[in-house]
Formats: sequence, C-alpha cells, structure tokens
Amino acid sequence: MADYEYAVEMRGIYKSFEGVHALTNVHLEVRPGEVHALMGENGAGKSTLVKVLSGAHQADAGEIFIKGEKVDIKSPKDGNDHGISVIYQEFALMPHMSVTENIFIDEFGTSKYNIMDWNTLHRRAKEALEAIGFGEINPHMLVKDLSVAYQQVVEICKALARNAEILVLDEPTAVLTNREVDKLFGLIEDLRAKGVAIIYISHRLEEVFRITDRVTVLKDGEFVATVNTKEIDSRTLVGMMIGRDLASYFPERKEQEIGDVVLKVEHLAAGKSVKDVSFELHEGEVLGLSGLVGAGRTETVRAILGVDSLDSGTVWLRGEEVRLKSAKDAFDRGIGFLPEDRKNQGVLLRLPIKYNITFSCLRKFAGIFGWLKKAAETAFALDMREKVGIKTNNIDNPVSSLSGGNQQKVAIARILASDSRLLILDEPTRGVDVGAKMEIFKLVNELVAQHYAVLMISSEMVEIIGMCDRAVVFREGKTVGEVPRDKLSEESLIQYAMGLGEEKE
Repeated sequence: MADYEYAVEMRGIYKSFEGVHALTNVHLEVRPGEVHALMGENGAGKSTLVKVLSGAHQADAGEIFIKGEKVDIKSPKDGNDHGISVIYQEFALMPHMSVTENIFIDEFGTSKYNIMDWNTLHRRAKEALEAIGFGEINPHMLVKDLSVAYQQVVEICKALARNAEILVLDEPTAVLTNREVDKLFGLIEDLRAKGVAIIYISHRLEEVFRITDRVTVLKDGEFVATVNTKEIDSRTLVGMMIGRDLASYFPERKEQEIGDVVLKVEHLAAGKSVKDVSFELHEGEVLGLSGLVGAGRTETVRAILGVDSLDSGTVWLRGEEVRLKSAKDAFDRGIGFLPEDRKNQGVLLRLPIKYNITFSCLRKFAGIFGWLKKAAETAFALDMREKVGIKTNNIDNPVSSLSGGNQQKVAIARILASDSRLLILDEPTRGVDVGAKMEIFKLVNELVAQHYAVLMISSEMVEIIGMCDRAVVFREGKTVGEVPRDKLSEESLIQYAMGLGEEKE
C-alpha cells in the first residue's frame, strides 16, 4: 500500500509574465489510476499550469509533490525524470523518422560505440504497441505516413517508454474520428487500470463526463473548485468555467423574414466523397450541414468553392449559374470561407494580427501610386477588432500570441473585411473554449440580422440545434434529409445520419 494519496500534488502555484498574473494560488491533486479533467476557458491558466508541472515554466511560488515527495522541476528533463509526460495538440514527433526511432529516441547515443541493435528496438516497439492495443502499427513506418490518430498513439507509446506515471493529454480528440476516439478511450481505460495518473484537457463536455473521475476548474488563472464528475452536470460545469448560467449559451435571435436564395446546389458529385448533394441557402439564415464524420460535408464545400474538381451537378450564386475555379474565384464573388484547419489554412500565425485582418482587402487602403495608407489600415483593423471582439491590446502582436478562440475571431475578421456576404463556416468553434464559442455564436447572430447568409458545418449536434434555422443532413456523400428549426433535435439528426430518417417517414 502506497504511503501517498496523490501521484501529483501542486499547492499554491503562482506564475506571472511581465507583471501579468497567469496563475494565482492554484491547486491540483491527481490520484494514481485517475483520469482528472483540467477545465477552463482559453486563458484560464491550464496550459501554464501544465508547463509548470512539466518543467517548461518555473513557478514564482508554490510547491509540487510527486508521490508524496516534494520535488524541484526546473526543466522538461526534470519532468521526464519524475515520470511526467505531456502530449500536446502539436505532436513532438520526428516525421521523417520511423515509429521505432520516435518511441526510443531517448536511447540514441546511450549505447556503447553508438551502435544500435535495431532488431531488438523494432521488436520492443512492436511489443510496446501491442501492449496498448495497437499492434497493427508497423514500427518500421515513417511517422509522416501515419494517420493523426496513430501518430498520437506513438506519442503515448513514447511517453510510456519513458516510464511515465503522470500523463497529460491536451485536446487529444481534436482531430480524431468517432471510431478513433473510442479506441483512444479504451487505451485511457487500460492506462487507468495500470495506475497511470492522467490529466485530461478538453473543451468537449461530453468527453469529460464520459471518461473522467474528477474535474478541476480554473478561471482567470485562479482555482475555482475540484469536484467529482458524477456529482455535476454540464450546466453546472459551464457555469463554473464562465461564471454565469448556461441559459445564455446560445444567444436568442430575433425573428426576421428570410430573404432570397443566395446559394443553390443541385445533384453535386465530386470524387469519392460527394455523390448527390442538393440544398438552398437564403439571405438572413443559418443553414447547418449535419452528419457523421466522413459524410462528405467539407468535401462538398471544397467542390462548391472550386478547390476540388466538380464531376457533375449545378451551382447557382444569386440566381446565376456558376462554376467556380478556385477559392480566389469564390472570394472575388463575395464568398467568405472559414476553413476547418484554422492554424494551417485560416490564419498566418507568425504575422501580426493587423495584417491577418487586412491582407484580404489591401486595395481599400491603396493610395496614389499604390502606396499603402498605413493609418487607414490600422484604423480599419482596430475597428474590426472591436466588431469581432478580438481580445488583444496590440494588433501588431503575432496571431500565435492569441488563444484559440481569438485566433478564430481573427480568421472571421479576415473574411468579413473583404465584404463577403455569404459565409461558409467549417467547424467554427472547434478547439475553442465555452466563452469564445458563445461570443462566436453571438457574432453569427448579429451577421444574420444584417442579412448575411451563413452556411455552417458542425459535428456538434447541439450547435446545429441551437444556431441553425434549418439543417441538411449528409450520409455517405448524399443529402438525405432536411430538418426545419422547430423539428431540430438530436433524435431527428441522428435518424437521418444513420439512414433511419426515410424509414421513419
């Protein structure tokens, strides 16, 4: 019987950056064999606390205990030596190296004469993968050739090869399919049974209630509470995170008359993923595209925009039949597209916030001989910052300095800056916290009130139900049903998505 209760205990942690308090008297206790959720809005201090635990940051004050013993963690190597491994959303893998090399990278340079016994290493990698239920992964494969889900498994395997007893998972399901999520959760259950302490960070409430034992909530860098997951519901949890009731989660939209058809598609087919898609989008409405992962929603949008080749079917834009040739062609015709992959396609992370907002409409600020009117550009970017609600004091800071929710707002500001009146939003709230989601929902409602037309893809049915005037449901590359606002429910969406809608009717 161990003589300690907690695998990791953090007491009274303080951390400031240039005078700004990131953590103030924060506590965290995680038991061996426990899955412990760390929750809070973006900017609440979750990442900073984890970096203090791992040694990436050093606390200004406070104490850390591992297995009941006080420790001084001054570097990530110290963290690893104490059995702490953090798996971030951006994996720390070597893409052009093999699975085996990534798992045992710490052993390079440790063998006599630097001679590696590759047969033994490949066998150990195979055994390690089989031990966690993923024996189908070939240890000889290059990591870059693996799916994102399998890359995550390699990260976990690498952590376990380091004898990690405290594992931090940061948004581990953000890019996984439902089937891959189920398999990951099975792995987490196995690790829990082996006594690994798991700190689980996620914005997906359904996952927190499905997989975790307890929840610690942070708000504005301060400790709010630690509670048993079974003793609270989603409304209570969200209230703890945002400091207000969930009643305002989906802001109420005033009834208004729906306008003319802005976008109409009939019998679209493109590649293997889009087989027969038809729908209409009207001015002044939010039309949701719902369906299971892989149903063809994003691929349909790419075909409409001309990013992917359209095999057959017809697209009408404001009553005119069109065949868009590229995303730029769509942009020039007043279609603003917010892609699913924010960091790689939605924003330029290293460039200033100001340039990210204005680079799509620089002609507005062109003076004589093409010189840029800097003052006008800055004033416009500041105005968009206020309109969209980007939380920053300096628009010259890089986008990478912002939270995920504010990065998403920058991407939205960019498409609004171009005067696009038809907006296609692909997973607009993926990877952002509850508070930022509410602000994005409020912004969408304001735009619709100004007679924008919004096409919204979301894998979260509660968002489709809470935000959309209608929903078109996709199944295996086809539109199989349309659900009006007064009939929107999880049951109706699931029935169509699983092929039961037609039988019900």
